[in-house]
Amino acid sequence: MKKVLIALGAVVVLIIAALVALPALIPAERIQSEVVAGVKNATGRDLSIQGKVSVSAFPSLSVQVGNVALANPPGYTSKDLIRLGAVDVRLKLMPLLSGKVEVDSFVLVDPVITLETDRQGKGNWVFDGPAASSDKPAAAAQPKPADKPAAAPSAGLNDIRLGDVRITNGKLIQIDGKTGAKQEVSEINLQVALKSLSEPLSAKGSLVWNTKKVEINLGVASLKALMDGQSSALDVAVISEPVKLGLKGNAKGGATPGVDGMLDLSVPSIRNLAAWAGSPITMAGNGLGPLAISGKLAAGPTQIAFTQANIAIDAIKAKGDVTVATGGAKPVIKGRLDVDMLDVNPYLPPEGGPAKGGDGKSAPAGGGAQPAKAQQGWSDDPIDASGLKAADVDFSLSCAGILVKKIKVGKSALKLVIKDGKMTADLTELALYQGAGKGRIALDGSQPGAGLDASFQLKGLQAEPFLTDAADSDRLSGTGNFDVTVAGQGKTQRQIVSSLNGKGALTFLNGAIRGINLAAMARNVTSAFTGGPASTEKTDFAELGGTFTIAKGILTNNDLALKSPLLRVEGKGTVDLPQRTVNYRIDPKVVASLEGQGGGNAAGVVVPILVTGPWDNISYRPDLEALLKQNVQNVGKAVEGLIPGVAGGKSSGSSGSSPVDKLNPMKLFGR
Repeated sequence: MKKVLIALGAVVVLIIAALVALPALIPAERIQSEVVAGVKNATGRDLSIQGKVSVSAFPSLSVQVGNVALANPPGYTSKDLIRLGAVDVRLKLMPLLSGKVEVDSFVLVDPVITLETDRQGKGNWVFDGPAASSDKPAAAAQPKPADKPAAAPSAGLNDIRLGDVRITNGKLIQIDGKTGAKQEVSEINLQVALKSLSEPLSAKGSLVWNTKKVEINLGVASLKALMDGQSSALDVAVISEPVKLGLKGNAKGGATPGVDGMLDLSVPSIRNLAAWAGSPITMAGNGLGPLAISGKLAAGPTQIAFTQANIAIDAIKAKGDVTVATGGAKPVIKGRLDVDMLDVNPYLPPEGGPAKGGDGKSAPAGGGAQPAKAQQGWSDDPIDASGLKAADVDFSLSCAGILVKKIKVGKSALKLVIKDGKMTADLTELALYQGAGKGRIALDGSQPGAGLDASFQLKGLQAEPFLTDAADSDRLSGTGNFDVTVAGQGKTQRQIVSSLNGKGALTFLNGAIRGINLAAMARNVTSAFTGGPASTEKTDFAELGGTFTIAKGILTNNDLALKSPLLRVEGKGTVDLPQRTVNYRIDPKVVASLEGQGGGNAAGVVVPILVTGPWDNISYRPDLEALLKQNVQNVGKAVEGLIPGVAGGKSSGSSGSSPVDKLNPMKLFGR
């Protein structure tokens, strides 16, 4: 027994002596040359090791190397893909002999990784190494026999333990060879701890991007479970000044990896986050401040679902669900969103001024609204509706209320469907100033340009408060009802408007038109147009309405009717939508008595009114030429006050002649 122990001790001493002598038997220079040649053969790139190479086999198998670089091929601005200031790798020897990998030390000091694309878009991380040996091409392509399933990822590795594993002062650089754009992440520090594959893995680190420090924490309950295609608890946290992100749940490995859990996102300012990310928001208004999102996330290879979501943007609160399927030719998005109160005013440009960005400065050209240009006419720029082909969408939106400037919209619901480039938006519910309505807008972007098909119905709208809030005008009051259908198509705004066809009807009940007295116009030309302030004039009505048709962009109305106890008004004319002009004629008629809504004879003089001109400068004037032709026997007294030198029905310097006898309507009214 004693001899056996002595022999065993001798063997151990010999093994230890061999391990100590191993570095001397295999010089570091040889190891270095073998590594350089192996990298060249595998990648086609040059590996340079300018620092000292130190190799040791006892008490641990270790390699320390300084100043290592993997070169880029020609055509890139950066010299190296990877540069390492120092590498220290140490593996415990005895556990390795029993099939366990215990990393005593794995340290990368000052690593710099530069990811760059050339002018053709090829990345420097794509290796053009020597092709695989062609002497056995068939064998390389042979699939595994069906009766021999692949081993589990961890089958050949009993265990692994990580000691001092860290990255110190790393840097990641990205360069776009086409644009020259450059991004840099610096001060990368990472430390990883793992006692065994079946025990928790923890990783803690930090980095600096665009002058902001970002801390990252990762925890995995069992790395072995993930390697075996099973699930393991997961905890991820990203913390920085512009954004905080947390995810607690489970991760799954294997052929169908995924993650699920509760997600929490907090952003103090959306505008600051966008500026930090390099894409400043120039949208008008002072909104897009705080953002908070929480909900259940489930992400897999072909689908991402975010459910039980609570969303808060500024003062807007919403709840909903959304699912994105990515397994097909294009994403399919389905979901719903319920908003408490949607106040869009913080996202609109200020009144009477140019659009402002988040910093209060005027938005650059193209970044904000351009109302002056819009007033000049319809746009001739090509319409690009290709975005409707990017995804298929089935989404429902409901709002308890909407506030746009002063306009208050009540409870509303919208159903949005996009399929193969065609969009349908169904407004299934709309509450607007005591009125209720619904509508539908369809856009066809499957062909060049766009096709429009829209319909809208609204009943019970209170016109005066609506117009007061919408246009700061109280010119019209009453209860409004609308029914409009319109369709068109084209490659530009102007083409669509010029192709419009449709029809509609509108009525206002028990209201008034302020600022004009049609009865006074009909009775007395002089007082109607040269009398007191227009704000004191008013035309009451029991009903005002009519129908219209649209053909190739021309709106025609022939049955406008206003009914009141003492007045009847008829109107007809056209609105040229492409040219944005109005050509309309109004004929008021005075009723002789209050009996009935349609009886009685006209009294006084009937003065037709012409409404003409461009939309932004409509003019109202009496059609006195038609008045003279139609009422020549009764017009003298009505117009004599408008003609200098005419009094008492006679002109000065003449006798027995009626003023009308000598009037030339064309000269009199400047025609």
